[in-house]
Amino acid sequence: MIKFKVIPLIIIISVVLISSCEAQHKNELKKPLVKIDKEKFKAEDPLAYKVLFEAATERPYTSDLLDNTETGVYVCKACKAPLFVSDNKFDAGCGWPSFDREIEGAITYDVDYKIGVPRIEEKCSNCGGHLGHVFDDGPKDTTGKRHCINGIALEFIPSDKQ
Repeated sequence: MIKFKVIPLIIIISVVLISSCEAQHKNELKKPLVKIDKEKFKAEDPLAYKVLFEAATERPYTSDLLDNTETGVYVCKACKAPLFVSDNKFDAGCGWPSFDREIEGAITYDVDYKIGVPRIEEKCSNCGGHLGHVFDDGPKDTTGKRHCINGIALEFIPSDKQ
């Protein structure tokens, strides 16, 4: 008899814990500030469209930006909003461009369960485009964070062209 009373309690506690975990990591998803002409964008760059607006992932080690060491700013490919600066880029060996921090206010966070476990998803605060995920295995001497970003979701603007 006690078993049957404990099971619903365990379910309720589990739901509350999952909800609080989600709320803790969620940076209140804002409505995008900029509307993108998604059909035009899809026609111009179908792979970037899949990543940014269907939350696909580019294959590792395929981004032209992976080994970029120039000084400048990385912007959202869809809306051109500044997201990361080159000073915060590092080689994580994971196959995607990685940064230890974002430009303040540039990224919105959400919880993603696509692979069955919660991951912190990163989206452009300006247009809502999917960028990648953030993990706690970055450089310990800075933030300890690794923003693992799909290179196809970014454009690089060198310092001398800003």
